[in-house]
Amino acid sequence: MADKIVVKNLFVYYGKFQALKEINLTFTDRKITALIGPSGCGKSTLLRTLNRMNDLIKGVKVEGEVYLDGENIYLNNTNLVELRKKVGMVFQRPNPFPLTVFDNLVYGLRVRGTNNNRLLKEIVEKSLNNVWLWDELKDKLKKPALSLSLEQQQRLCLARLLAVEPEVILMDEPCSALDPIATGKIEELMFELKKEYTVVIVTHNMQQAARVSDFSGFLLLGDLIEFGETGKIFTAPKDERTQDYITGRFG
Repeated sequence: MADKIVVKNLFVYYGKFQALKEINLTFTDRKITALIGPSGCGKSTLLRTLNRMNDLIKGVKVEGEVYLDGENIYLNNTNLVELRKKVGMVFQRPNPFPLTVFDNLVYGLRVRGTNNNRLLKEIVEKSLNNVWLWDELKDKLKKPALSLSLEQQQRLCLARLLAVEPEVILMDEPCSALDPIATGKIEELMFELKKEYTVVIVTHNMQQAARVSDFSGFLLLGDLIEFGETGKIFTAPKDERTQDYITGRFG
């Protein structure tokens, strides 16, 4: 199994508050890794370090190294546009643009200078097929994206991300706004995505982490307490704090 992202000696500060403390871990290519832990433990902060989304937050300081395919993304000459094309993100609540379904899907491509209508149509169909939305939306491409159901909007945001051909997909609580049936569809989709992409998810849902992930990392108060294969983390954790969290004794 190949390493896709390697995090070394990572510290993150929001002003004087230390959000992450000496994080070291590896994300394996074409596997799903879940970041678990109680609210405020640093899960989303860690996720955002992987494509430098924390750079957008005032007062944040990041120390340490994050390697994507062997290249440190925290070097000063890193092209952040290219980085976020390779390492895309899906947020907690769907965030489609106030445009049509079609224009949402081709937005990133047009920004990068792709204006061939035939090519754009092919990419739209492929992207929607990849998230099992083509049959539902092929006759609704000119409708406002905001008129879709929340679950369709979340899959549309995934399709918009896939249209620009990322290598890593970050998902921050992607099912928190969805009902159980819609959550099941997104989880099925994750299994399909990992055939081609490295997937990292933040989730409060222990059952979801156990169902979908290959590896899990448990964070607590900014520390990475335990990291390993999900089956081992959930059945025979090495740290008592991991056991207490997974069994619901706190969090």
